[in-house]
Amino acid sequence: MNALKTFQECLSEFSEKFDVLAGRYDHTINHCSELEILIDDYSKFITNENNREAWEQLEQQESSGFIQLVADLRKKSSLCVAIMEKYRALKLLNGYADMTDYFKNIESCIEKEFGSFQITSESKVLLVGSGSFPMTLLLIAKRTGAEVVGIDIDDEAIQLGLNVVEKLGKGLNIRLAKELVENLDFTKDVTHIIFSSTVEHKYDILDQLHTMTNEHVVAAMRYGNQLKSLFNYPMREVDKRKWKLVENILRPDHVFDIALYKKSSLTCK
Repeated sequence: MNALKTFQECLSEFSEKFDVLAGRYDHTINHCSELEILIDDYSKFITNENNREAWEQLEQQESSGFIQLVADLRKKSSLCVAIMEKYRALKLLNGYADMTDYFKNIESCIEKEFGSFQITSESKVLLVGSGSFPMTLLLIAKRTGAEVVGIDIDDEAIQLGLNVVEKLGKGLNIRLAKELVENLDFTKDVTHIIFSSTVEHKYDILDQLHTMTNEHVVAAMRYGNQLKSLFNYPMREVDKRKWKLVENILRPDHVFDIALYKKSSLTCK
C-alpha cells in the first residue's frame, strides 16, 4: 500500500508542478530551465519499468479519483510540452542552442516512424500538431527532400515554427499553417500522415481523413497506453471498414509508441 501511495503522491506532485510552471509562461525564455527539468523527470518516470506494477494495481482499482488524476495529468503535461517547445524555439531564435533529454528521446523515435513504409523524395507528408519547433518536419525534409506540411491550432506555435524553419530549414519544402485538414489542398495528395501523441482528438481526425485521402496513404499515430498514457493520448479502436492497423511499433525506452494504419479493404454490407 505504501508503494501505491508513493506512486500516486508522485503523480499529484507532478500535477501541481505542471500547473505552476504552465502559469509562469510569459512568452519569454524565463522559467524554461525549470520546465525542461520537470519534463525530463516526467519522461523518465513514465518510461521507468519499476513504476509499471504500481500503475497496473491502481488502474485495476478503477478509482474515480485516480482516473481523473490521469486525465488531468495528460492535459497538463501536453500543455507543458507545447510550452517547452515554445521555449526551445525562443532560445534558438535568441542565439541559444541545446537539447534536453525529452527532445533527444523524441528525435530518436523519428528515425523509424513509418517502419517499412519509407518516406522518399516523392512523398508528401502531413503532420497534425506540428508545434513551435517542428523537428519532425525539419528532419524529414532535410533527409529525404519530401514535401512536408504541418498544421496546428496555436497561433503562437505556428509563428514560432515558421521562424524556426526559416532559421534551420531555409530552402526546404516545408509549410506550416493554422488550418483544418478539410481545408488543405494538400490532403488528397498526402502519402504519409503523422499525428502528434498529444493531439487529443487525433483518432477523430483520422476517421475524418478517410474520405479525403488517397487509397495508398499511411498514417503514423503516436500514442501511449498504460503508464505512457500519463503523457500521451492512448490508442483507440478504429472503424475497421475504414482503417486497419498494419504495424505497432513498441519502444519501451521512448515516451510514446507508434501505430501504423492503412486504408482497409473491407466494405460496408
